[in-house]
Amino acid sequence: MSTMNISLPEMLKTFVDEQVSQRGYGTSSEYVRELIRKEQERQQLRSLLLAGAASTPMQPVDGGYFDALRARARQAAQ
Repeated sequence: MSTMNISLPEMLKTFVDEQVSQRGYGTSSEYVRELIRKEQERQQLRSLLLAGAASTPMQPVDGGYFDALRARARQAAQ
């Protein structure tokens, strides 16, 4: 695992230390790794949402769509 040193103003260091103790992290590194993972997930979700918004709809999502979806689910369950 690589090492990275960061400098924080005292106010942010205090905040990180509080989060570590209050949220059950073993170290500040664990806390920062979790923040980075969450940011990666957020960016991935944003990319997927933007790609979906830019795509051409295949069929309308209306009552008929959901009725057909329920029928397919019932058939799969049998």
